[in-house]
Amino acid sequence: MPLININQNNSQVSNDQNTSGQSPLPTQVNPAIDKTNTLGENMPLQRNLNVATNEQGIKEFSNQPNQQTTEQDLSNNLDQKISNLSVDPNNSVNQQQPEQIQPELDLTKMPDISFPDILKRAIIEEASDIHLTVGHRPIIRIDGALKTLNFKVISPQDSENIAKEILEGRKSIQIDDLKQLDLSYTTQDRRFRVNIFRTMGDISIVMRLIPKRILSIDELELPQILKELSKVPAGLVLLTGPTGSGKSTTLAAVLNYINSTRAEHIITLEDPIEFVFPKGQSLIDQRELGQDFEEWPNALRSILRQDPNVVLVGEMRDHETIASTITVSETGHLVFATLHTNSASQTIDRIIDVFPENQQAQIRAQLSQVLTAVIGQRLVPLPGGGRKAIHEIMIATPAVKNAIREGQTHQIDNMIQTGQDYGMSTLESALVELIRQGLISVQTAKEISIRPEELDILLSQV
Repeated sequence: MPLININQNNSQVSNDQNTSGQSPLPTQVNPAIDKTNTLGENMPLQRNLNVATNEQGIKEFSNQPNQQTTEQDLSNNLDQKISNLSVDPNNSVNQQQPEQIQPELDLTKMPDISFPDILKRAIIEEASDIHLTVGHRPIIRIDGALKTLNFKVISPQDSENIAKEILEGRKSIQIDDLKQLDLSYTTQDRRFRVNIFRTMGDISIVMRLIPKRILSIDELELPQILKELSKVPAGLVLLTGPTGSGKSTTLAAVLNYINSTRAEHIITLEDPIEFVFPKGQSLIDQRELGQDFEEWPNALRSILRQDPNVVLVGEMRDHETIASTITVSETGHLVFATLHTNSASQTIDRIIDVFPENQQAQIRAQLSQVLTAVIGQRLVPLPGGGRKAIHEIMIATPAVKNAIREGQTHQIDNMIQTGQDYGMSTLESALVELIRQGLISVQTAKEISIRPEELDILLSQV
């Protein structure tokens, strides 16, 4: 809408005598401008004059009363103009679009809640997660996006019945006392990682669908350096990334590579057990929290008496678990573990910061000695469906170890950028490679990048 230009000129005609003593000449009225402004009615550009002849036959001129335009009048005029523009059928910009009414779903005609049918739908559609929450219909996650299934709304009784079915055979767990619980569940020849928790007093359930087969490093198109890291005789390899970034799948591929290539004793501590490893060259003992052990630190201390070569720690959750994991790494074992962090430097800081300040110097020294690599992983959605894993790779070179020991973790990012000869790479370089291959857009890369300024520099060099 054009702006209204108010050019109001209210000239006054003086009745005083001029310096020559003669009567003033009448003000000339220009008929071209003696009209109202077409963009703002009732806003005169110049006053009109009354002309009268007195008794002596002399013409006299006087001003007509000027009607003052109030702010309310201006506001009303402006509102009217906007209203006219909005309903003008010839104005394509301001023309109002008819509101589209979405048809309401008839939930009464949808199928009743059936736990087996929900699982079947999730398996058929290759979902990664299932969400069952009271007051909502069942929801699954496919390639990172949520999709609502065509079932009735879940009632409190529905969720309780499903929880009882999942917990069948676990007599030590009383559902009335349950607040939150992690466990595994197997049905229809498929395994699920399950978290049961309460929300506003009702039971909610989230289930992670575990792939039926452990894919290899090559099938997952993971970095080949993972094969080299699996051959290290002792040390600590950390796999990091947000929840749902495929860390468990990657670790399963690495451990199964060891299982298929050499004879080792592998012990896993998991919460819960996700992938069940097939028989291979290695001996694999898988232990689940709550079923096979009660506390992480005690289980890690016991591992030293169980003659392992390779250890998997499902998640380093607190300073006791982290300290025990570092101790196992120091005693000549290869240890794999996970953390929910976004970058290598953040991973180091997270480990150090969980300890009291008076212990941090010691932990820095220990970590600098045992750390072998930090692999950060993200999943990138592809336009044709599916997701691809990309990685930030930090190898613990002498320079990196020194930065950890001296508390100079802010230098690690630069070391990764310049450490390609050691097999290092940044997340941004992996994103640029996907852009070059035409697999993702620049916009998608910027949404995933943790260092947008580095991404812009790399893109300018493409």
